[in-house]
Amino acid sequence: MREEIGKGLVVLITLAVFAGTAEAARIKDIASIGGVRDNQLIGYGLVVGLNGTGDNIKNGFTKESLANLLNRHGLAMKDKDLKSNNVASVIVTAKLPPFAKIGTKIDVAVSSIGDAKSLQGGTLLMTPLKGSDGEVYAVSQGAVAIGGFTAGGAAGGGITKNHTTVGRIANGAFIEKELKHDFSKIRNLLVNLYQPDFTTSTRLASAINTSIKDADARLIDSTSIMIALKESFSGDIVRLVSMVENLDVPVDSAAVVVMNEKTGTVVMGEKVRISTVAIAHGNLSIEIKEEKKVSQPMPFAPQPPIGSAPAASGGTVVAPGGQTVVTPETKVAVQEDKRQIVVVPMGITIQEVVRALNAIGVSPRDLITIIQAIKAAGALQADLKII
Repeated sequence: MREEIGKGLVVLITLAVFAGTAEAARIKDIASIGGVRDNQLIGYGLVVGLNGTGDNIKNGFTKESLANLLNRHGLAMKDKDLKSNNVASVIVTAKLPPFAKIGTKIDVAVSSIGDAKSLQGGTLLMTPLKGSDGEVYAVSQGAVAIGGFTAGGAAGGGITKNHTTVGRIANGAFIEKELKHDFSKIRNLLVNLYQPDFTTSTRLASAINTSIKDADARLIDSTSIMIALKESFSGDIVRLVSMVENLDVPVDSAAVVVMNEKTGTVVMGEKVRISTVAIAHGNLSIEIKEEKKVSQPMPFAPQPPIGSAPAASGGTVVAPGGQTVVTPETKVAVQEDKRQIVVVPMGITIQEVVRALNAIGVSPRDLITIIQAIKAAGALQADLKII
């Protein structure tokens, strides 16, 4: 039994690499180039062609939007003439990639903002997508795919698969305006680490200075490294960025233990160490079971006098005369696991730490409590994070 628990704990609590030299990773996998990022776009539109699953036309903004749309196409419609429920008001969102050119297609997400039941089978009408500056950078239109369905009956029941009020349109928007950015004239590049670390940033700067002679990498802080191009540089800046991105850098990380009590998951980093400690852990379980028993009278038993109380005999309530009595019965059981104190030796590598914790023979949820106690005792050399 203990061996099975131990094998399970190895799977659940370790996401570790072998001790020794830190593994190398490409700079493009651990950092980004400053200023090279996506931009958020948003727009308001209408999805039409729904099979009676759209917004209630009494909804103010949907009715007004539909009336304005028809008026722009030469149909003088009044609000009272609109009774369709095949239209839904939606918010359309997208990401404008860096260096996106006019005519490039991007994906868009379509989300209902009214009381529509489903966007299945709908078509998004032409919707301009604006950036934070209010300028239109893309225009979206097309059939909405929701990856699910909903079906209901007249009585109110139904079946729903996936989320039917949010959909996507693959390549559903065309870029209409480019961001002004002349990358070829840049003489300074900023590299930002995804996970701030002074050791990793130092190694990154050293790798750049060693491998690229026309670049001077300077540390700014634990996150950023400034790369200044020397006057002797006469090459292509894009090629230089490609060279920087593909450099291998040994990645360092702090000792961290992450625990999620909701799922019973424990993840330990490579650097986690524990000092020698003695651990005794026992599970205490209390079970309270309550049953209700019915005491039936004998056949043709006489009825008790009015106002008389039931008689008790030997702790059991007896049904007097022809009266049926319900009696509660409560049972309380207490059980505690008795285990010996286990000495967990100092762990030099993550494998030794796992092996020592497995020797305790506890479940992952109990392990969360034990690790917290080890941390409180000052024997855990790691940062403890509970999510």
